[in-house]
Amino acid sequence: MSSQSRSATMALLEHAETISQGAEAKIYRGRLHPSSSSEGPDAPPVLFKYRFHKQYRHPTLDVSLTKSRVAGEARALIKCLRSGVNVPGIRMVDAAEGVIGIEWIEGKSIRFLLGGGAEDEEVVVDDSDDTVEEEASPAEDPLQEYGLTKDAVMLMIGKEIAKMHKADIIHGDLTTSNMMLRHPSSLKGLQLVLIDFGLSYTSTLVEDKAVDLYVLERAFASTHPQSEPLFAAVLTAYEREMGKDWAAISRRLDDVRLRGRKRSMVG
Repeated sequence: MSSQSRSATMALLEHAETISQGAEAKIYRGRLHPSSSSEGPDAPPVLFKYRFHKQYRHPTLDVSLTKSRVAGEARALIKCLRSGVNVPGIRMVDAAEGVIGIEWIEGKSIRFLLGGGAEDEEVVVDDSDDTVEEEASPAEDPLQEYGLTKDAVMLMIGKEIAKMHKADIIHGDLTTSNMMLRHPSSLKGLQLVLIDFGLSYTSTLVEDKAVDLYVLERAFASTHPQSEPLFAAVLTAYEREMGKDWAAISRRLDDVRLRGRKRSMVG
């Protein structure tokens, strides 16, 4: 890709607002045409995910891995969208620069809405930004704003994961931080949206789908105390959506759990 194209992509980030930074990527909120008069102030924002260069990796390997992961994330999102899975729409991709631009979701993460607190990533925005998720007080139930109960949210989670697995997409990092509830007042209305497909891949294997579920089960256990009934509700909805494919996945999930317990005992 030409240097002119690369500089155009990086210019988007220069005009964007930094939201957070993790070990692998920086997250920005911006617009595709920040200096264009045709894009008014009411134009929807875009979330830019920038996989920055890693100094500890050989430059050639770093470029290859970055391109592969950005392209893989884009392919997974496209396949999910075509299969009716609620994921963010793609707005732009520059695999050479390590940047993917996706639809900005107006809403909150499931982790926040279930009282799991703020995310682990370093938040670098100022206090005035209304997208920062502040921890709710114990007396508050953030789900009231969405008109949902926890059980209803669990059913939505199970259904979306099943739709994703039926499309043979493995998320690779299913946690409540990587799920969002789109706010009812948004244009698309209330939706459970799966996000962050940076570790996703395609697989038809029952094992991979069972491991995906096990990762989420462990995430519930570590982030949300006394969450067994919640995850059970997720599996109920997942089973209903998967139909006859559930039996094999259920058996393999039991095997994965057993292996996990053995590893914990060994240390």
